[in-house]
Amino acid sequence: MTDSQSPAGSSRADPPDAKQAPSQSPPVDPLAVMRSKPYFVALVMAAILGIPISFAAYGFLAAVSKIQKFVFDDLPEDVFSGGTPAWWPVPWLVLCGLLTALTVRYLPGNGGHSPAFGFHNDAGPPVDKELPGIILAALATLSLGAVLGPEAPLIAIGGGLAALTVHLVKKDAPPMAVVIMASAGSFTAISTLLGSPLLAAFLIMEIAGIGGATLSLMAVPGLLASGIGALVFIGLDDWTGLGTFSLSLTSIPPAPDPTVATLAWAVVVGAIAAVLGWLIHSLGLSLRPIVHVNRILVTAVLGLLIGLTAMVYQLVSDNSFTQVLFSGQDALPLVVEHAADYSVWVLILLAGCKTLMYGLSLGAFRGGPVFPAMFVGAVLGIAMSGLPGMSLAPAVGMGIGAMCAAMLRLPLTSALLAVVLLGADGVTVTPQVVVAVAVAFVLINVLPASVPAVKKKAENAQ
Repeated sequence: MTDSQSPAGSSRADPPDAKQAPSQSPPVDPLAVMRSKPYFVALVMAAILGIPISFAAYGFLAAVSKIQKFVFDDLPEDVFSGGTPAWWPVPWLVLCGLLTALTVRYLPGNGGHSPAFGFHNDAGPPVDKELPGIILAALATLSLGAVLGPEAPLIAIGGGLAALTVHLVKKDAPPMAVVIMASAGSFTAISTLLGSPLLAAFLIMEIAGIGGATLSLMAVPGLLASGIGALVFIGLDDWTGLGTFSLSLTSIPPAPDPTVATLAWAVVVGAIAAVLGWLIHSLGLSLRPIVHVNRILVTAVLGLLIGLTAMVYQLVSDNSFTQVLFSGQDALPLVVEHAADYSVWVLILLAGCKTLMYGLSLGAFRGGPVFPAMFVGAVLGIAMSGLPGMSLAPAVGMGIGAMCAAMLRLPLTSALLAVVLLGADGVTVTPQVVVAVAVAFVLINVLPASVPAVKKKAENAQ
């Protein structure tokens, strides 16, 4: 949300057509809003809403995890005695494409925003009739193997549920109240996944592009709701026994102090990430006009290509196809923990397959762009960690930060994601991460805008 204001009492003469210009609503004074009784009521409601929205987010993530485990672990173990065959993901990815396309095509709301365009906040939270389509499209995409993350659906679900609650409580609620509560709902849902209310705050606020007093106006209810939600999430972990679904990376070795060599390699990592990000964006955007010709058929074919790529990875690398499917959230800690077991060529194959599947998924499926970018960046870092002057911790941090900057175009959030994910070593690797993020962000904006002609066609087809 941005504030568009013109100074009151301007002495500048009105233009000739000023009488025909549409009248603008008076600007909002954030400080006056924060001193008001309705804002205090909004804070109380945000704290209350943090509880059910956390339950909803936890339930959504648990459902995705359960379906994934049943389809790709339990079911093949019951059917095959000699291990899961490499072709197993192929029919499921075709089904993934069919279910996602049918949901997007026939249910209201278009299944949510296309991840090919990244995060954007121009349309506001989804309305009540759009929520089922958003949930089902994301559930099909994430559960059956497409390479996208749950963060964008969670933001939409949290914001939509909060806005719906406001309208149920007060049908004629002012727009500002709806915006504040929807933002708090999005905060809560995404903070449970990222494992930090502060990360959620950076992500939501950088997407919205706001600052100053307005930032505080929006952030305080969100931080309050997400803090309550984090407590609920921890309790649900213990109560249900389903495990935690928050982002974590606990097995990385200690990071050495920054050196000139690692800072120099940060420039290289940032440049490589920018090129990879440009290729992924270009592939996703170039597919969108084709998808709109026949969404159901083309999305099923894209699912087939993703499944075949996963099959090839298992056959060539002798590693499980699950490493290249899904968002990468669960696979990332294991790959980092066993980094020494992978040859450079297998890491390049892993990053290449994930990159291709990521681009294919962006073109037609529904989900978020964060976690696959983190996975590709981490694998890139591991592959480069054996270079002179490099080590694993800064290499992984630089790769994650740079790829997120290239894919999200949110430099502050990208740097914070990498630093927070590395835990105690995050402070040590911060200089290298910042350099890699800055280089990736600058280069991705210097490179052609993901094939401008193709992007224009894709936007028209949105």
